[in-house]
Amino acid sequence: MSSLSRELVFLILQFLDEEKFKETVHKLEQESGFFFNMKYFEDQVQAGEWEEVERYLSGFTKVEDNRYSMKIFFEIRKQKYLEALDRQDRAKAVEILVKDLKVFASFNEDLFKEITQLLTLDNFRQNEQLSKYGDTKSARNIMLVELKKLIEANPLFRDKLTFPAFKASRLRTLINQSLNWQHQLCKNPRPNPDIKTLFTDHTCASNNGTRGPPPNNTPLAGPVPRPGVFPPLGPLGGHGPFQPVVSPPPSAIAGWMSTANPSMPHAAVAAAPPGLVQAPSSVAFLKHPRTPPGGPGMDYQTADSEHLMKRLRTGQPDEVSFSGSTHQPNNYSPDDLPKTVVRNLSQGSNVMSMDFHPQQQTVLLVGTNVGDISIWEVGSRERLALKAFKVWDISACSMPFQTTLVKDATISVNRCVWGPDGSILGVAFSKHIVQIYTYNPAGELRQHLEIDAHVGGVNDIAFAHPNKQLCIVTCGDDKTIKVWDAVSGRRQYTFEGHEAPVYSVCPHYKENIQFIFSTAIDGKIKAWLYDSLGSRVDYDAPGLWCTTMAYSADGTRLFSCGTSKEGESHLVEWNESEGAIKRTFSGFRKRSLGVVQFDTTRNRFLAAGDEFQIKFWDMDNTNILTYTDGDGGLPASPRLRFNKEGSLLAVTTSDNGIKILANTDGQRMLRMLETRAFDGARGLSEAVNVKPAVAGALGPIANVSVSVSPILERNDRIQQPMSLLASMESSRVTDVKPRILDTTEKIKSWKSPDISEPSQLKTLKLPDPLTPSKVVRLLYTNSGLAVLALASNAIHKLWKWQRNERNPSGKSSASSVPQLWQPTKGALMSNDLSDAKPAEDSVACIALSKNDSYVMSASGGKVSLFNMMTFKVMTTFMPPPPAATYLAFHPQDNNVLAIGMEDSTIQIYNVRVDELCAWSIDGWEKKKSRPIQAPPGQPTPLVGETRVQFHNNQSHLLVVHESQIAIYDAQLECLRSWYPRDSLSSAISSAIYSSDGLLIITGFCDGAVGIFDSDSLNLRCRIAPSAYISSSISSNGNPFPVVVAAHPSDPNQFALGMSDGAVHVIEPSDAETKWGGSTSQDNGALPSIPSSSALNSQPSETPSR
Repeated sequence: MSSLSRELVFLILQFLDEEKFKETVHKLEQESGFFFNMKYFEDQVQAGEWEEVERYLSGFTKVEDNRYSMKIFFEIRKQKYLEALDRQDRAKAVEILVKDLKVFASFNEDLFKEITQLLTLDNFRQNEQLSKYGDTKSARNIMLVELKKLIEANPLFRDKLTFPAFKASRLRTLINQSLNWQHQLCKNPRPNPDIKTLFTDHTCASNNGTRGPPPNNTPLAGPVPRPGVFPPLGPLGGHGPFQPVVSPPPSAIAGWMSTANPSMPHAAVAAAPPGLVQAPSSVAFLKHPRTPPGGPGMDYQTADSEHLMKRLRTGQPDEVSFSGSTHQPNNYSPDDLPKTVVRNLSQGSNVMSMDFHPQQQTVLLVGTNVGDISIWEVGSRERLALKAFKVWDISACSMPFQTTLVKDATISVNRCVWGPDGSILGVAFSKHIVQIYTYNPAGELRQHLEIDAHVGGVNDIAFAHPNKQLCIVTCGDDKTIKVWDAVSGRRQYTFEGHEAPVYSVCPHYKENIQFIFSTAIDGKIKAWLYDSLGSRVDYDAPGLWCTTMAYSADGTRLFSCGTSKEGESHLVEWNESEGAIKRTFSGFRKRSLGVVQFDTTRNRFLAAGDEFQIKFWDMDNTNILTYTDGDGGLPASPRLRFNKEGSLLAVTTSDNGIKILANTDGQRMLRMLETRAFDGARGLSEAVNVKPAVAGALGPIANVSVSVSPILERNDRIQQPMSLLASMESSRVTDVKPRILDTTEKIKSWKSPDISEPSQLKTLKLPDPLTPSKVVRLLYTNSGLAVLALASNAIHKLWKWQRNERNPSGKSSASSVPQLWQPTKGALMSNDLSDAKPAEDSVACIALSKNDSYVMSASGGKVSLFNMMTFKVMTTFMPPPPAATYLAFHPQDNNVLAIGMEDSTIQIYNVRVDELCAWSIDGWEKKKSRPIQAPPGQPTPLVGETRVQFHNNQSHLLVVHESQIAIYDAQLECLRSWYPRDSLSSAISSAIYSSDGLLIITGFCDGAVGIFDSDSLNLRCRIAPSAYISSSISSNGNPFPVVVAAHPSDPNQFALGMSDGAVHVIEPSDAETKWGGSTSQDNGALPSIPSSSALNSQPSETPSR
């Protein structure tokens, strides 16, 4: 149905309501499916009119549509069943059980059995879960609270809960305007015409064949007619006559979508929308056609595509929304914008594209610069799926693509996007191909289509519905736009005409007319119909470079955002009737760092990423409305994406992550997911999320069993029995979404992963042309942009990662080779040495200031303070003896230093005033001391170096000795310990907490690395030396990690300083997001240790005692 016909339904609804045709109003609401009248629904529920309740609901949803719909029908039928039991009407209760409730047995058989057993009780309140059931009225009211929340959360009701804003008696007003117009066109207009019918056009009869007196207002362009020209229609009263409407000339109506025909009569408002016609020579951008189709031989598009969309229940973007019986417009304020950071997701590689699921508001699709795609449930922070890039069938790909892959196998996601109903998604890659996956409610991704779409990069992908058929629209470096059948992958159209690579596409429709906007990097905007007649529009985008276009959610307003080669960004709204810019939004910096991305939400707001911030505008105001920096950490031009409700906003971060910002509604939705209790009341929702087949855009998707999922990246779900009293307690009625459980440790093998091949992880040996010497200290800079090593020969080495195409964030990565940083004069940053002891035998220590500008270091001689930018020594102090053994900067003042000495004294040194304070431990009161426990079979006391590191909760210690790693509490009680054994039987050389405190990364003297869970000390995975040390190196000796450094923000990245002088950076493979999936060895049920998000000290420098 066209948007005008839809609006006519709203006018009729208003007319019927004003004329008190109450039953007819609700019948039309139900049959049209445009307006869900919540007040009427509440009245029927409170009255117990269950048949009418379900009949009214049937116009908007069916039982099997989704988990929200199923729970709505279940609650209603359960209440009807309980009321029959309460009336002691056993026959009716049995009828309801068999006819209405049995449909739910296939999803939760135990629940159905429990409901059936209620028939055996004298009073169903004897059931513990129903003991709080009150009287019928209160039970219905409590149920209504839950039903309203389910309806509001159900995507099928979105945009159907609010009535559009227009004046009262609008239909009468339009009829009066029409009659005024008809009277203006009369050959013999009378001053006081008598209107007796609306079934035919009005004409004034002549008097004896003579022309009547002229009207009081001039035809077509005169002033407002005098009151009384037409009598009011019915109770219209004060509306009276209206200003005549001036008929626009044919040239103004003619557009690239239609050809005007002045000889044809004006179509009635309710007439079927016209089809496509030949394009005229004159172009007027997006003018609505006013005449029936006139071009022969065209493949007419009708409104059937919109009916298809309705059947798929995705919600039309241009459907008019309304709610309640008051028919009030939506009123939004800046407080409705999502600006509060509620989630931080670590993607692990640079995020290139994001898209929220059209129905599941917390499911986020992500594509990265290494070609992988992920699906996140942001509510539970669970990664539902991860697909690393691979070509599915290389033999089916073109030779140019195969040749390109051989030369350079790196590939990036340029765009990833959901299909209209979320059952399908598309990914466009930086080289040649697109891949299409199907997605089902269980969270499974299945390969559907792989298309070698363009020569060069595929820059954008979108879905469209031309000719009642789901299609894929792509564009690429080969200057073309192509349309593909989404079922078979067959190419349907190729649009040529751009003279530069096509940057973006924007499929859309007005009335029944489907079209595509495209933009190229030369700044040209073109528009195409689904035919072979070339582009209908050729305009210049502001900035003349990279531009994207998007419509508001209701499809009525067109915006574009782009950046020029000089960095000037432009956010504008287009006047579709004129093909000109309607307004330009201000607030961008003069030179944007990168191409600015934007998005729209709620038909009201715009957002764009610029200046390390997210900036917001009201669509009707060119001045910036507000902005947020998302608590910092955003790149210069962050990518962003709203969910469909506008309650969540996903924003990329500079450390390969994603921040989720929320408004009040979004925070409430996420809290529901966080605090969901396992009381069974939501079990049916969880079952629905997995079991039923869903009719997607490509047809039905088969049922999927939870227990036999072929997707390893996805955590399985566990169904719980549903409570009989699911809606009886107000404290639980807000839970409307299923809880997603992480049961990885229950379903995976107890054998920990053993990584022995380089292909099983990402590893990088840092380049080093200098003479190798054992690495004795190693740390990351606080920013994560560099790695600093101190060798046993007292020389420092600094590796910095550069920003480039593969590593746009410039942060440390095993996928990008850093540069060994050297000053221009070639001077090395070297420590002072002691004459009494060689450097190799001295205790080395190092500390880095919080701003990464200064490093303090010692290798047995004087303590040196270096400038990290110039490598120059700023000062030296504290000559031995005693020698420095530990160094630390004051956390707030880089000029205040603490130096621990080998004679157990601590020196506090102020660089500014050259002031020294000495502390001795002699006067301190010793609270407690305890020797570490020796492993079974080893003599006590243990000898050798012991290192300790505080967990950032300040209440637990990691104790590292060659014989063990152990966790102690603040009272020095050993909570848990692990001793080398089995595949990790060598002595321990070093260990450290990960940045989030959840892992302990441990090096061994045979070159192996073990990664343990910090709470339980269970082994998550073992990395064999062969996985990161080449065979040629290992054959010349047995290098091992002397020191381990943890990345400051990525808990799964670490660096190893080796005995042979090498430094290795190691990360999980692209196919895995973290180290290990389960644990292998359990040391008993000792208390677990709470973890926090970040460590409070530089983890690579721990005290040696």
